[in-house]
Amino acid sequence: MNSDLTTGQIKTKKKSGCLKYFFLFFLLLILAGGGYIYWKFYYPYTSDGVKSGYLNFAVEKGQIFKTFEGKLIQEGIRGAVGGGMQSNEFEFSIKDKKVFDVLKMNSGKRFDLHYKEYNGVLPWRGNTRYIVDSIISMKDAQPSPPVPLSVQ
Repeated sequence: MNSDLTTGQIKTKKKSGCLKYFFLFFLLLILAGGGYIYWKFYYPYTSDGVKSGYLNFAVEKGQIFKTFEGKLIQEGIRGAVGGGMQSNEFEFSIKDKKVFDVLKMNSGKRFDLHYKEYNGVLPWRGNTRYIVDSIISMKDAQPSPPVPLSVQ
């Protein structure tokens, strides 16, 4: 009888030891998942960037989450994948309504925008990984010089 009692005690200790390892594994899994979510969605990949160009548009979008979005046309052109030409566009989301209001009222002007780039997109933050948080400078658009026509 004494050996049965000892065996019973050992069995209960094994169950609690297994349960302890399960909870430890579960806790480590939650911490790793939380760290990944923080890195993917809340830690800025680029924390101090500036883009310059002419503001094409600034709009408020969304059906459930209303976000502010915009597009900046940068000077210069780059080759497209197929060998054609395309403009250098910078699509971004806007963090603050005050910044959005300034951009919305000054479409077509030249802006220097400060932004942060994140690894992932959150629907309530915007539709892009680039989040503009401030305006560095704003200038009137320079009229383009006339292109001379050649007559043959």
